[in-house]
Parts: sequence; C-alpha cells; structure tokens
Amino acid sequence: MLNIIKKYLNLNKYYDQKELFEEAFLSHPNYPSLYAVTDTLSYLAIDNLAVKVPKDQFAELPKYFLSVYKGALALIKKDNSAVLVESEKGKRLTITSDEFLREWGQIVVVIESNTDVKNFQIKNSYSNGVLYLLPVLLLVLLSTFSFNFSAFSFSVLGLTIIGLLVSVLILQEKFGIKTEIGSKLCNVNAQASCESVIRSNKSEIFKGLSFYDLPILFFVINFLALLTDPNNSSLPIVCLSLVSIPFLGYSIWLQKAILKKWCFLCLVVSLVILIQGTLFFSYSESISNFTFSNSFGYIQPSILIISSWFFIRPIIERNVQLKDELNVYKRLKRNFKVFKSFSKKIEIHEGFEKLKGIKYGDSNASISLTLFLSPSCGHCHKAFKDAKDLFEKNKSNVYLNILFNVNPENRDNEYLSIVETLLALNSSNEKMAKEALEDWHINNISLIEWKEKWSLSSYNMIINNQMMKQYDWCLTNKFNFTPVKIVNNKLFPDEYELSDIKYFLNDFEEETNTLKNKENFQIV
Repeated sequence: MLNIIKKYLNLNKYYDQKELFEEAFLSHPNYPSLYAVTDTLSYLAIDNLAVKVPKDQFAELPKYFLSVYKGALALIKKDNSAVLVESEKGKRLTITSDEFLREWGQIVVVIESNTDVKNFQIKNSYSNGVLYLLPVLLLVLLSTFSFNFSAFSFSVLGLTIIGLLVSVLILQEKFGIKTEIGSKLCNVNAQASCESVIRSNKSEIFKGLSFYDLPILFFVINFLALLTDPNNSSLPIVCLSLVSIPFLGYSIWLQKAILKKWCFLCLVVSLVILIQGTLFFSYSESISNFTFSNSFGYIQPSILIISSWFFIRPIIERNVQLKDELNVYKRLKRNFKVFKSFSKKIEIHEGFEKLKGIKYGDSNASISLTLFLSPSCGHCHKAFKDAKDLFEKNKSNVYLNILFNVNPENRDNEYLSIVETLLALNSSNEKMAKEALEDWHINNISLIEWKEKWSLSSYNMIINNQMMKQYDWCLTNKFNFTPVKIVNNKLFPDEYELSDIKYFLNDFEEETNTLKNKENFQIV
C-alpha cells in the first residue's frame, strides 16, 4: 500500500513529502486503513478527498487516482478506453474500462497536484539512487587508473557490480525495506514473490546465516578484492562462481518445488554467478598464469567482510525491529482514547472563565489550549514556542490563551515586572502584548533589554488583581509549578508533548461537533 501511495504523491509532485508520509502513516493508530491514508494526507496539509463515486461518473475522474479495486487499494491510471491498475505489491494489470467497472469498489482518493515550485524532481528516489551509486563509480574509476585491468578482470568487475546492486535489493527485501524498483522486479507476475522466498525458513543455512545472505557477502568481497588486486582476484571469483552452480540449482528447485514462488532478484543473481562461472573456460591464458600464492588478495577481504557481517547483521536486525516497535508505540500514543485516558480532570474549575490572558485565535475553536507560564521558568520557553507553532499551523482549530502563575505579593521576584507589563499591555494593546511575550519566550532577549524595550512607568490595581486571581486559581488546584497546560478544560498529560496535539486535530473536531449536537438535541 505504501509504495503506490508514495508513487501517487510523486506523480502529483509532492517529492519532499514521501518520507514524511511514510513515517506518519506507519505510526497512525488506524494503520493500514483508508482513514489512516486520508488523515495522514490531511496532517501533511495535502488537500485530499475520499468519496464514493457513481460508475456513470468514472469518466470525470482525473488521469491518476487511488481507488479500491477487488477489495484492495490500488493506483489507477486512465488511458483512453483502457485502465492500468497497479496493486500495492507492484503488480500491473491493463484492462478495458468496462472490465474495470465490474470489479470497481467506487471508493476513490484524490489529491490536489502540488504547484509549489520549491519541490524539485531531484528529491525523488531515482536521483537519490544516483547519489548512492556515485561513490561506487568513483572507486571503480580510481581503481581503473591505479591498476592495469585485463579484459578478464574487467568482465568480472562488471558482473560483480551488477550482482552487488541486485544483492542490495535482496537485502532490502529481507529486512522489509520497500523500494519502488524492488517492488516492480519482485512482482512481475502472479507467481513472483521475493519476500516469500527470501524470508522463508527453508533458506536458512544455520542460525545467523541465510542462503540469501550469501549474495551480498560474495559480491561485496568480490568488489573489494577487484578494486585492490584485480588481476589476482579475478580467478578465485570465477572458480567460486563455478563451484556455486549446484547451489544455484538448489535455489531454483527450492523456489519451484517447495515454495512455489519465484524470486526474480534471486534469479538475476543466479544468472550473474552462472555467467561468471563460464568465464573460467573463456580466459585460459589468465588462468594458466595463476598461482595459489596470488589468492591472498582475495582471502584478506573475505576474512574482513565475513567477520564484519556477523557483527553488522544483528545490528541491522535490531534496528529494523526497533523501528517496527517504535511504530507500534507511536500508534498507541496517537490513539485518541489513550490520550484522553492520560488527561486529568481539573478538580476546581470555578473562576477559570474570569481569568484574562493574552489570547490567540477564535475562542470557539475545537481545541482550547491554556498555558500558565512564569517568566523565570526555562521550560516555559519551549512550552510557549510549541503552543505558538501549533496555533500558527492550525489557526482554524486552535485557540491559545496565555496566563501566569506568579505570586504578585513576592516583590523580591525580579521577573514580576514582566508579568505586570504583559498584562498591562494586553489591557490596552493586545498586539504589543504578544510582541513583548514573544520577545521574552521566543527571542530570549535579556531581562535588562526587555525592560528597556517594554517596561511601563506605572501599573493600576486592576492588573495586580488579575495577577492575584490567576495565582490563586493555580494555588486552589495545587498547581505549584509551571508551565501548567490545559486542553479543553483538562490537564494536558505529562506523557505527551504539545506538538503531539497535531495528531488529534480531527479527533478534537469530531468530539466538539458531537458535544454541540448533544446540546442542540437537549434544547430541542
């Protein structure tokens, strides 16, 4: 599913959003549902629409769209009277419009094409692939100029590079790292499934080493040996390829007779090794000049790579496992019911509405976020910045109210004048109060500089009374700390960051609408 969605994003020029989508989608609490797809798109501010379309309106749909076909999400391309269906496993099927409509689920997901000129094609996966290949190319060129490659050695090097690239794709499939090119090669037909073959227990030689680990080891060793000693390493490579032919036969038999699935990548590797083996009979002159002592140029990288692999492989496996566990944890954390269960009820709410603070946005928004801050509190800087960022990115959903938990009777507090000034400014000029607040908590100017810029000559008793009301309200609820974070009249859970609220925008919206509907029903 992920690959076709990322491809759809690519077709609509969201090149820089694909990785962000993958991270958010895999950690969505409703993964891998269609709701998780649309909710993640909305989270990334990508305009999207999921709707059931009547069959007679099929012609009005755009050229590319996501749709449910035969019970699964697929990428659809309209091409005159034909329809190209690409499944989540990368399998492509071209059928007529009439054939498509018979099996069509009618549920479609469409997104608005990106017109932002800042998104460049260089960010797509193909360009990244070129960047990864660049160091390999430089090493080959350096070795070519440093050593006198024979035609025999150069042939072996070319085949080794092909085998190495395919082996990397096999390794990615083994560890569940999906790529567009890997998916295409692994799903060329209904009988093809690299994942089924590569991850099969039948392929394990012994614990810690699989039959399909061997290609990456073999070709990495070959590549390093050829770069450092091409003429003396070529023959050991060819001989090992020749000896490996029975194992290639076993691999093909395993796929055909036991697993009944074909791994196209494995077949390509087998073909490369087979061709390398036949070179034994093609370059008799190079072979006749070879002595056993010359093979040390191949033995040394073999020892290095094999010993390193048994150290590196558990680390890779653990990282993949941790990534999967992290996604499970994120799904749990992003579950709105879990979030609500951690939110604590405020014991004494009386008087809260009378507290006057620095306000951002519409008080009728679905999310009402209140912060009690203190100028002397270091953690308040981050809390305010996170809250302000949340508001700026979601102005239609978030209402932000800034209050203070500072004792106005403590005249020894050098930061007391900051609160007095902020509340005084807010009573006469809300814009200036916000600028002063941001100077302190975001721009982090010094106390002396802030007072020179914003201090007032006098403060009236109304300001002092308001400070006392805010302080007393916190004292009544035993909030002897800052920042105090309140969301929709409940204490924000310590287990979450304020930035996590962005995951619950739709949930809060639904909750607010449900409450409004209940109130309207009671009035009726």
